[in-house]
Amino acid sequence: MQMGMLKRPGRNGSGALAATGQPLPLLRQAHIVGWGKALPERILTNDDLAAIVETDDDWIRTRTGITERRIAADHESTTELALHAAQQALKVANILPSDVDLIIVATSTPEHIFPSTASLVQDRLGATRAGAFDLSAACSGFVYGMDMAASKLRTGDINVALIIGAETMSRVLDWNDRTTCILFGDGAGAVVLQGKVEPGGILSSVLRSDGAGWDLLGLPTVGSQDKYLVEHAPLRLRPNQGKAPNTSQNAACTTCT
Repeated sequence: MQMGMLKRPGRNGSGALAATGQPLPLLRQAHIVGWGKALPERILTNDDLAAIVETDDDWIRTRTGITERRIAADHESTTELALHAAQQALKVANILPSDVDLIIVATSTPEHIFPSTASLVQDRLGATRAGAFDLSAACSGFVYGMDMAASKLRTGDINVALIIGAETMSRVLDWNDRTTCILFGDGAGAVVLQGKVEPGGILSSVLRSDGAGWDLLGLPTVGSQDKYLVEHAPLRLRPNQGKAPNTSQNAACTTCT
């Protein structure tokens, strides 16, 4: 299980004071300057699910807080959703695709194992100068992507990064398994990060992982040793016998722009 949290910005953007008690010089930070989303039109409510599996609206809401989820149509792929979210984010940021230096797509349901979904988005955007890759870190993938891009922005290696989280989880679910099918849906979100020598931004992050819980929730693929799961089973949730790493004591999900 992987987890990540963005840390709360410190004073004056530097987060530290010199020995004299004066603020240290401002450092280059990664600021969110654009954002976008893409949601499929089809809505699947808890009542709709109750007609498929043994559950009801109250059971789902009291345990998850979820009331509905979006389900992608046949023509709505992970790439398509990621592309629309990215286009919105670039429009808000008033940045051209040709000015993007890096594209990261965090996804557990990529278009292909290779080429990367990020590369397909890069091509369709016309971001001819951008490097692109997919990142696989499950639910925390977007935070991992933000961390990686922010690190490169701070050093000055790049100036503009596009971070996208996109999923079509409905295509890998077992719709007879109420422990998983109630939890997931489809959609995409994107942000544009830009390096600026200004207070705020993403100053640091805390990333943790607990590989001991690998069998609690998984989606096998072609490299899996468990060939039966690859051939017969979609996403499966096993009873949680472990405990997720606690990052909330070390960081707060706060970003200043």
